[in-house]
Amino acid sequence: MKKSYPLKQLYEEMAFIGYYIHWPHAEIMALDHAERTRWCSEISDINKAFNEDAGKKNIFDIEV
Repeated sequence: MKKSYPLKQLYEEMAFIGYYIHWPHAEIMALDHAERTRWCSEISDINKAFNEDAGKKNIFDIEV
C-alpha cells in the first residue's frame, strides 16, 4: 500500500513557494514532492543568508 503525503506538509510547502515565488496553485501542484521540497530548501537558504546578515530569525523557515 502506498503511503499518502501528509496534507498539512503539502499545504505548508505550497504556501511557502506561493508566498515567495508567486506561482499559481496549479503550477505548484504540478511539482512532485522532491521538486517542492528542493524549492523550499533553496528559498529557505536564501532567507537564512539575508536574515543572518540582518540578525533576524526566518519566521517562514520550514523543515523539509
